[in-house]
Amino acid sequence: MKLTVRDVSEMLEVSEKTVYRWLTERKLPGYRMSGQYRFNRAEILAWATANKLNITLGALQETEDSDQPLPTLADGLQSGGIFYRLGGADRESALRSVVEVVRLPDEVDREFLLRVLLAREQLASTGVGDGIAVPHARDPIVLHVDKPLVALCFLERSIDFGALDGQPVQALFTVISPTVRGHLHLLTRVAFALRDAEFKGLVLAQAGREDLLRAIRRISATLQGPRGVPVTNG
Repeated sequence: MKLTVRDVSEMLEVSEKTVYRWLTERKLPGYRMSGQYRFNRAEILAWATANKLNITLGALQETEDSDQPLPTLADGLQSGGIFYRLGGADRESALRSVVEVVRLPDEVDREFLLRVLLAREQLASTGVGDGIAVPHARDPIVLHVDKPLVALCFLERSIDFGALDGQPVQALFTVISPTVRGHLHLLTRVAFALRDAEFKGLVLAQAGREDLLRAIRRISATLQGPRGVPVTNG
């Protein structure tokens, strides 16, 4: 779904005038289509996270447009894996290390996955600040995976990722999904989780797997639907 200026203003709870100003001053990611701006929800959420803006629960819940259950972020991390002390001297070698360890079926073309992740980085860095990046394809990629997943990888040493705040990156959340819905779902969950001070502190401290998953489960429990009804696939 492509968003309009009004959609973005409501999503980020700012005026439409502010959205237009951000397009010029803060490089808000947008595209001109028939003389009007259109926006990709995942890119807006990633940009908002990098710029330390609040992300509303409504912005997350709008992606739930099907009765089919989606994995929680904890489920996604358990599927993709949490890894430590990965090598890498630059973005390409770091992403190669990530692609080599993420839990994927044997038939997946990992070299193809690496190429699409690098192509996304060429458009704009996925570094969201404070030493964290969220590598992902610009659009969902057709891989032989049966569900969305996310891998959290910690590098042995920080590298320059071209992040907006200029800080080198040491923690990478890599999102992989065969569908648009799963792609947006996990990207929004990662963005929301990184607004949680406790969880972000655990990530920056490269905490153990169980501590990270425990914090993620707590965050998922806070994602509530309308009238207080829990979002069970949060």
